[in-house]
Amino acid sequence: MNGPNFAKSPLVPAIAQDAATGAVLMLAYMNAAAYEETLRTRRVCYYSRSRQALWRKGETSGHAQLVRQVFYDCDADTVLLKVEQVGGAACHEGYASCFFREIDPATGAAHIVAERVVDPAQVYKSGQAHGAAAPRSDGA
Repeated sequence: MNGPNFAKSPLVPAIAQDAATGAVLMLAYMNAAAYEETLRTRRVCYYSRSRQALWRKGETSGHAQLVRQVFYDCDADTVLLKVEQVGGAACHEGYASCFFREIDPATGAAHIVAERVVDPAQVYKSGQAHGAAAPRSDGA
Protein backbone atom coordinates (compact mmCIF):
# COMPACT_ATOMS: atom_id res chain seq x y z
CA MET A 1 0.00 0.00 0.00
CA ASN A 2 1.20 3.47 -0.87
CA GLY A 3 -0.71 5.97 1.21
CA PRO A 4 -3.88 6.09 3.26
CA ASN A 5 -6.36 3.24 3.05
CA PHE A 6 -9.49 5.02 1.82
CA ALA A 7 -11.29 1.69 1.45
CA LYS A 8 -11.06 1.31 5.24
CA SER A 9 -11.70 4.99 6.06
CA PRO A 10 -13.29 7.09 3.27
CA LEU A 11 -12.38 10.28 5.20
CA VAL A 12 -9.07 10.49 7.00
CA PRO A 13 -7.76 13.22 9.31
CA ALA A 14 -5.11 15.39 7.66
CA ILE A 15 -2.75 17.36 9.88
CA ALA A 16 -0.99 20.36 8.34
CA GLN A 17 2.37 21.21 9.88
CA ASP A 18 4.63 24.12 8.96
CA ALA A 19 7.58 22.53 7.15
CA ALA A 20 10.02 25.20 8.40
CA THR A 21 9.03 25.54 12.06
CA GLY A 22 7.23 22.30 12.87
CA ALA A 23 4.21 24.21 14.20
CA VAL A 24 0.90 22.39 13.82
CA LEU A 25 -1.27 24.62 11.64
CA MET A 26 -4.58 22.82 11.40
CA LEU A 27 -6.53 19.59 11.22
CA ALA A 28 -8.94 18.85 8.38
CA TYR A 29 -10.05 15.79 6.42
CA MET A 30 -9.23 14.23 3.08
CA ASN A 31 -11.02 11.76 0.90
CA ALA A 32 -9.29 9.89 -1.93
CA ALA A 33 -10.03 12.65 -4.47
CA ALA A 34 -8.58 15.38 -2.22
CA TYR A 35 -5.49 13.27 -1.51
CA GLU A 36 -4.92 12.57 -5.21
CA GLU A 37 -5.37 16.24 -6.13
CA THR A 38 -2.94 17.25 -3.39
CA LEU A 39 -0.28 14.90 -4.73
CA ARG A 40 -0.91 15.92 -8.34
CA THR A 41 -0.91 19.70 -7.81
CA ARG A 42 1.38 19.97 -4.74
CA ARG A 43 -1.23 22.38 -3.29
CA VAL A 44 -3.28 21.06 -0.39
CA CYS A 45 -6.86 20.08 -1.11
CA TYR A 46 -9.11 18.90 1.74
CA TYR A 47 -12.64 17.57 1.87
CA SER A 48 -15.18 19.89 3.49
CA ARG A 49 -17.54 17.79 5.58
CA SER A 50 -20.02 20.66 5.91
CA ARG A 51 -20.17 21.39 2.17
CA GLN A 52 -19.63 17.76 1.11
CA ALA A 53 -17.15 19.00 -1.49
CA LEU A 54 -13.47 19.37 -2.18
CA TRP A 55 -11.95 22.38 -0.43
CA ARG A 56 -8.88 23.80 -2.11
CA LYS A 57 -7.00 25.53 0.69
CA GLY A 58 -6.57 29.19 -0.15
CA GLU A 59 -9.18 29.26 -2.91
CA THR A 60 -11.04 32.13 -1.21
CA SER A 61 -8.37 33.73 0.97
CA GLY A 62 -5.21 33.21 -1.06
CA HIS A 63 -3.72 31.46 1.99
CA ALA A 64 -2.78 28.28 0.18
CA GLN A 65 -0.66 25.44 1.52
CA LEU A 66 2.15 24.22 -0.71
CA VAL A 67 3.14 20.61 -0.12
CA ARG A 68 6.71 19.92 0.94
CA GLN A 69 6.33 16.40 2.37
CA VAL A 70 3.50 13.90 2.86
CA PHE A 71 3.43 11.16 5.52
CA TYR A 72 0.82 8.65 6.60
CA ASP A 73 0.58 6.76 9.88
CA CYS A 74 1.05 3.08 10.72
CA ASP A 75 -2.70 2.36 10.49
CA ALA A 76 -2.94 4.12 7.10
CA ASP A 77 -5.79 6.27 8.41
CA THR A 78 -4.17 9.67 9.05
CA VAL A 79 -2.13 11.99 6.83
CA LEU A 80 0.55 14.45 7.93
CA LEU A 81 1.30 17.24 5.47
CA LYS A 82 4.41 19.36 5.89
CA VAL A 83 3.54 22.55 4.09
CA GLU A 84 4.63 26.05 3.24
CA GLN A 85 1.77 28.26 4.40
CA VAL A 86 1.20 31.10 1.93
CA GLY A 87 -0.19 34.37 3.30
CA GLY A 88 0.65 33.72 6.93
CA ALA A 89 -2.71 32.46 8.20
CA ALA A 90 -3.87 28.85 8.15
CA CYS A 91 -6.84 29.67 10.38
CA HIS A 92 -10.06 31.27 9.14
CA GLU A 93 -10.03 33.40 12.31
CA GLY A 94 -6.84 35.11 11.12
CA TYR A 95 -4.22 33.23 13.15
CA ALA A 96 -1.14 31.47 11.80
CA SER A 97 -2.40 28.24 13.40
CA CYS A 98 -5.89 27.02 14.27
CA PHE A 99 -4.39 26.05 17.63
CA PHE A 100 -4.18 29.57 19.07
CA ARG A 101 -5.95 28.81 22.36
CA GLU A 102 -4.28 27.08 25.28
CA ILE A 103 -6.19 25.43 28.10
CA ASP A 104 -4.72 25.55 31.60
CA PRO A 105 -4.91 21.93 32.82
CA ALA A 106 -5.23 23.07 36.45
CA THR A 107 -8.22 25.34 35.91
CA GLY A 108 -9.66 24.42 32.53
CA ALA A 109 -9.50 28.09 31.54
CA ALA A 110 -8.70 28.89 27.93
CA HIS A 111 -6.30 31.68 26.92
CA ILE A 112 -5.48 33.07 23.49
CA VAL A 113 -1.72 32.63 23.10
CA ALA A 114 -1.14 34.06 19.61
CA GLU A 115 -1.69 37.25 17.68
CA ARG A 116 -3.89 37.51 14.62
CA VAL A 117 -1.80 37.84 11.49
CA VAL A 118 -4.67 38.87 9.20
CA ASP A 119 -8.10 40.43 9.68
CA PRO A 120 -10.68 37.80 8.70
CA ALA A 121 -13.25 40.49 7.89
CA GLN A 122 -10.90 41.80 5.18
CA VAL A 123 -9.99 38.34 3.87
CA TYR A 124 -13.58 37.06 3.69
CA LYS A 125 -15.41 40.17 2.53
CA SER A 126 -18.30 38.10 1.19
CA GLY A 127 -19.29 37.22 4.76
CA GLN A 128 -20.07 33.88 6.31
CA ALA A 129 -19.50 30.66 4.52
CA HIS A 130 -20.43 27.18 5.49
CA GLY A 131 -21.57 27.16 9.08
CA ALA A 132 -19.14 29.29 11.07
CA ALA A 133 -20.06 32.04 13.47
CA ALA A 134 -17.15 34.22 12.39
CA PRO A 135 -16.54 35.21 8.78
CA ARG A 136 -15.24 31.98 7.35
CA SER A 137 -14.58 30.00 4.29
CA ASP A 138 -12.97 26.63 4.57
CA GLY A 139 -10.93 27.85 1.66
CA ALA A 140 -8.94 29.79 4.30
